[in-house]
Amino acid sequence: MTEPSTMRFRLLLTVMILGVFRTAWAQSPTYGLGKTPSAEEIHAWDISIGPEGKELPPGHGTAKEGAQLFAQKCSMCHGENGEGNGASAPTVIKNEGKPVISSPSNQPGPLMATHAPYATTIWDYISRGMPFGQEGSLKPDEVYALTAFLLFKGGVIQEGDVMDAQSLPKVKMPNRDGYAPLPEYKRGAPRIFANKTGQ
Repeated sequence: MTEPSTMRFRLLLTVMILGVFRTAWAQSPTYGLGKTPSAEEIHAWDISIGPEGKELPPGHGTAKEGAQLFAQKCSMCHGENGEGNGASAPTVIKNEGKPVISSPSNQPGPLMATHAPYATTIWDYISRGMPFGQEGSLKPDEVYALTAFLLFKGGVIQEGDVMDAQSLPKVKMPNRDGYAPLPEYKRGAPRIFANKTGQ
């Protein structure tokens, strides 16, 4: 074969191979899995609460209401006085003279009610993660009341303070200035936590 003939043959062969793959891909089974989520389904999963609390639902609660709810729905794991229950649940209320075990891994650490940078963080955690085994079952009023109770017991708010979508984001947490927000990432910028080789 001459050189132009060889090039035409290779080109034709390449086109034929791509055609076979395209046909095979188009005929491959889809298994009927997956679907495009509806706007309602997306909204149902869009449940995180930011520091400004714009996503907080209507409702309200006080520490007094939260104390009753804590006894009913939380004390079986967190203890009657919020002291934690060994390996099953962390301390949520500091009891003077006792060690504080407060992280989900049950390692010593600060209480969420005083260490979290924003009060909305506590609301969000309770709403999505409590009670264990029944996550997401609490009504907004119950979450506001439990959040108020923990904030009151942590010395952050007064017992009669009403927590709602307007007041909760305004609560000045003791450790609010102890957190440094990550800078906004811009495309092409080096990663913040890159290793020494820059990878």
